[in-house]
Amino acid sequence: MDLFDALIAVHVIAGATGLIAIWVPILTRKGAASHRQWGRIACYGFIGAGALAVVMAMLSLYAPDGRHPTIADRRVFEGLFVWMMLFLGLLTIGFADYGLSVVRHARRREALRHPRYQIVMLCVIASALWCGYFGAQIGNMLMIAVAGLGVTAMALQQVFVWRTNPPSPQAYVGEHFRALIGMGISAYTAFMSVGLIRWVPEEVFNPAIWAGPSVVGVSLILWFTHQTSRKRKSRAPLISEARG
Repeated sequence: MDLFDALIAVHVIAGATGLIAIWVPILTRKGAASHRQWGRIACYGFIGAGALAVVMAMLSLYAPDGRHPTIADRRVFEGLFVWMMLFLGLLTIGFADYGLSVVRHARRREALRHPRYQIVMLCVIASALWCGYFGAQIGNMLMIAVAGLGVTAMALQQVFVWRTNPPSPQAYVGEHFRALIGMGISAYTAFMSVGLIRWVPEEVFNPAIWAGPSVVGVSLILWFTHQTSRKRKSRAPLISEARG
């Protein structure tokens, strides 16, 4: 087993841990002990998998050894398995880091303006812009699309971090949920498009593989937003009565 194969093995273990664990906090009662415990397991698993994805992307760039011979165009190979893999790894790390930190600093949002957090988000944005640019150069719309989603997601996080008017006390909950769902989307997309393709390389450009995680993730975000809105509206009359 060479270095790359060893990294893949550890990457798969870390990613599989996150892919399985993420469903426990999604399906269990929010704030419960199991929610917090399995949420941390999912985040740390994805952070490990994302970091290894970055390492493997750099190895693929500087030490290409004929991987994925079914992709004859090596520029396409570089786009998908170097720059997009690098971006998806950083995006997964960025979502996981933000999802954990927004809870840690729930009562002091200004802490997220610290360089320690800003550098992570800026690295994601930089890798997304390069991924989109490289995708435009080789005419690959998939790279452009995922890069656009990454830039949009990081921009929305920055809006929350830097907004001048104070958010509601529970605003961090929505940020936390959306970040961790985004983490799941990026990780599942990486698995489906980079990992699974190793076994079914003929499906590398199948749009259903790329769109599937995003459809599920966005649906969960919309459902959560709807449920939160209903709860907020149901509490509003009770608050008004209490004040009256």
